[in-house]
Amino acid sequence: MAISAKLVKELREKTGAGMMDCKKALQETDGDIEKAVDFLREKGISKAAKKADRIAAEGSAYVEVEGNKAVLLEVNCETDFVTKNDQFKALMKELADHLLSQTPETLEEALQQPLHGDGDTVEQYITSNIAKIGEKLSLRRFQIFEKTDNDAFGAYTHMGGNIGVITVLEGTTDEQVAKDIAMHVAAVNPRYLSRDSVSAEDVEKEKEVLKTQALNEGKPEHIVEKMVEGRLNKFFEEICLLEQSFVKDPDQKVKQIAKNHNATVKSFVRYEVGEGIEKREDNFAEEVMNQVKQK
Repeated sequence: MAISAKLVKELREKTGAGMMDCKKALQETDGDIEKAVDFLREKGISKAAKKADRIAAEGSAYVEVEGNKAVLLEVNCETDFVTKNDQFKALMKELADHLLSQTPETLEEALQQPLHGDGDTVEQYITSNIAKIGEKLSLRRFQIFEKTDNDAFGAYTHMGGNIGVITVLEGTTDEQVAKDIAMHVAAVNPRYLSRDSVSAEDVEKEKEVLKTQALNEGKPEHIVEKMVEGRLNKFFEEICLLEQSFVKDPDQKVKQIAKNHNATVKSFVRYEVGEGIEKREDNFAEEVMNQVKQK
């Protein structure tokens, strides 16, 4: 049957669900608005809509490797307690399996794909879990990696999933070396793989800063350039993975550790849960007192 815009609007005002979800619910229930409300509740959509404005800055990074493919993803929730929930863990595993099998290129594409190739979409699956778990949940980001039989993945999660890392090493199948370098990435947080991958803009900006520092120290201008080049090497050591001293053996750089195994580090990605998200500052004592005063 044809569903009027007025009916969709009425259902949306009752439930807070999105326009398309409301329209689908009404189509499924032949325009019966009360049944449509129940339909949205059963799917967890109305409950999810009420949580849409909440801040979800906690969560977990998750790594899964399957043959020559691997995926690193971040799923957010409202409190770190939820990350210990079996349903939350099952959600991450389900999402990882889907991403590895369907290999979407963007987050938007992933959310609209049917889970397991049919039925509800990934977005609908996450929504249904919001109703079960009771907190806002979101798949924030992911990255899929591929390698050959002659390469190795280094997969590592730290502190229960607060940090997740994948490294890809070419020329070796030694997963332990790849994991050791992933652990280094988790600990040191390099911004770039190598000197060549640092943007020219960042290099020039750092040169200007170093030059100003040298001049402010009263160094003669004719030796400032040489000083800048020397200090620039230190800058690269701080931000480039291959130039850093390896955490498990500071006498060797990461690039030497890889070379010792006839390998090169092809790429790495590091996710730290909630980075870049503005977190809500809770004062629990004040919140409790406010509740007591209201009683």
